[in-house]
Amino acid sequence: MNKIQKDMAGQGSGGNVIAALASLFIPGLGQLLQGRLFMSIFMFILAVVLWASALGWIIHLWSTLNAAKFSP
Repeated sequence: MNKIQKDMAGQGSGGNVIAALASLFIPGLGQLLQGRLFMSIFMFILAVVLWASALGWIIHLWSTLNAAKFSP
């Protein structure tokens, strides 16, 4: 891992802030930016399903916090 990758990794890093903001708009997008494809698909599908019953905001918050607290 080079210096730039180390600076952009870990809780509170600039990369996680960007990922959290992306997940705030589209659940799972932040996880996709972090390279976590399975979690990204899982968050997106779960949010779509739960928004049908007006509980999608729970996944939106979970997705945002998950992206913000990710540590590789």
